[in-house]
Amino acid sequence: MQSIISVESVSKVYDSGFRALNDVSLGIHKGEIFALLGPNGAGKTTLISVICGLVNASSGRVFADGYDIVRDYRKARQKIGLVPQELAVNIFETVWNTVRFSRGLFGKAKNDAYLEQLLRDLSLWDKKDTKILALSGGMKRRVLIAKALAYEPSILFLDEPTAGVDVELRRDMWAMIRRLREKGVTVILTTHYIEEAEDMADRVGVIQKGQLILVEEKQALMDKLGKKQLTLQLVEPLPSVPTALSDYALELSDDGVKLTYQYDHQSDQAAIATLLRKLSQLGIDYRDLNTAQSSLEDIFVSLVEEAR
Repeated sequence: MQSIISVESVSKVYDSGFRALNDVSLGIHKGEIFALLGPNGAGKTTLISVICGLVNASSGRVFADGYDIVRDYRKARQKIGLVPQELAVNIFETVWNTVRFSRGLFGKAKNDAYLEQLLRDLSLWDKKDTKILALSGGMKRRVLIAKALAYEPSILFLDEPTAGVDVELRRDMWAMIRRLREKGVTVILTTHYIEEAEDMADRVGVIQKGQLILVEEKQALMDKLGKKQLTLQLVEPLPSVPTALSDYALELSDDGVKLTYQYDHQSDQAAIATLLRKLSQLGIDYRDLNTAQSSLEDIFVSLVEEAR
């Protein structure tokens, strides 16, 4: 599949000696939503800043839609929209002037109709003549998005886009991102709300201590590393797990009335049916049965702990 972002052996070492990125290589596919996950200080923002040309890499190369971000900086930067964590606009300017200036800054021809529709999509049209200083935090976040999209980039970076915003804005934002993907825009996001990545992302990358420890299709990752759990509520308590069931690595609750069996997605589903038959043969009755599946958050936490 074609990569619209290519990161080749990128490292970043600051003057203090701190290594923020360590030999990171990554290809991001055209038209996908890619979620970059990692704990605080893992290198997410540094990597985004290097790709966007805001921070110089110590070594390695990055290409945006075929353009070297150093040698062809101007062309590469025109391809990239960035919504940073922090407010990065003139707070004394109006919303309308902010987006018009952003479009002109990147050499795009005047297109007020496009900007009007953009502000309408972000519920900002009625605030177009309002100075950013007077906007709420959620509205300011919308302005950052409008500013990044004003020049119609083919690549959009969202660095913690929903941090500190209300539920309504989060819902509107993800609806807009889905529409952007339908139009062919590639979206790269970092988020602390891992359920958002689970819902939105096509692929997931996990970074820890400046190293990319995993890149995987989201569903393949959950199939490979996810766990399922079968819980049985017993009619009568058991003093211990019967020896005849030792092959299943069952866990018995302290009160003896709950049996738990964990299995991965690749396990033979017939094993569960066999377990239930053995319980019946042993005269162990249960009044309730339920299953649960690990989330992307569970997988992320386990990956990060393993990489420490």
